[in-house]
Amino acid sequence: MRTAFRFAISIALLALFLAPINILAHPQSSVADKTLLDAANHDRASRGLHPLRWDSALAAAAHQHALRMAQANQLSHQFPGEPPVQDRARQAGARFSLIAENVAQGPNVAGLHTQWMNSAPHRANLLDPELNAVGISVVQSGNTFFAVEDFSTSVPTLSLDEQERQVAAQLITHGRDFQVTTGSADARKTCELDRSFAGPRPGAILRYEMSDPSILPNDAEQNLASSKYHSAAVGACLPANPSEFAQFRIAILFF
Repeated sequence: MRTAFRFAISIALLALFLAPINILAHPQSSVADKTLLDAANHDRASRGLHPLRWDSALAAAAHQHALRMAQANQLSHQFPGEPPVQDRARQAGARFSLIAENVAQGPNVAGLHTQWMNSAPHRANLLDPELNAVGISVVQSGNTFFAVEDFSTSVPTLSLDEQERQVAAQLITHGRDFQVTTGSADARKTCELDRSFAGPRPGAILRYEMSDPSILPNDAEQNLASSKYHSAAVGACLPANPSEFAQFRIAILFF
C-alpha cells in the first residue's frame, strides 16, 4: 500500500493585482467545477482510465484552499498557518490512502485544464490510475481564476463487522472446506494486542493494517497455501496509531 501525498503547481504568467473575490465554487457543485471535472474525465476516458468520482469532502478542502490563494493573490500548496493538504482533506471528512493536489491560476476556467495537461506533474495527477476521487473548487479574483483539484485514492467507511466479512470472503475463496468465523470477542481482543492472544491458542496469528480489507497480505496467502490450517477467526479493531491516511487493523487467527 502506498501512503503518500503529491503536489503540482501550475504557474500562470499573468499580471496580478488586488481585486474583490467572487466565489464561483460551492463544495457541492458549480459550473466551473463541473467544467474541470468533465475535462478531467474526458481525458481519462480517452486513455481507458476509470472516471474520477466527485468527493464533497475533498471539494470542501479544495474550496477553503482556493479562497486562501485568491485572498493572497498567489499560488501555493500551503500558506503560513495552514495545515498541509492531507490534514485539510482529513479534517473535511475525506478518507484516503493516497492524496495529490493541482493548483493553478488563469484568465478563464477552460484554460486551467489545458495548463495542467501541458505540465507533466499535473498531467500525472489527472491521469493517475490509482486515484479515483476528486474535489474541485474555483474562485475568481478580478479577472483571474484560482483553482484547486484535490485527488485521492478513497477509502470507504466500514464497520468492524463489514471489515471482517470482507477478509473472511477472501479466506473462504481459497477452499470450500476452510471455515471462517467473524466478530468473536477473542479475535477482536487479539487484534487490539500488540503481542499474545485471547482465547484458545491458535496455530498462527497474523496482525496487519491495510487500506483495503478485501486484499489479503502475502503472509495470509502463505498460511493458506501451507494447508496446515483448516479454519480461522477474523477480528477487526481500531488502528493502533491513527493518522491522516485511512487504515483498517485486522487480526487473523489460524487453527
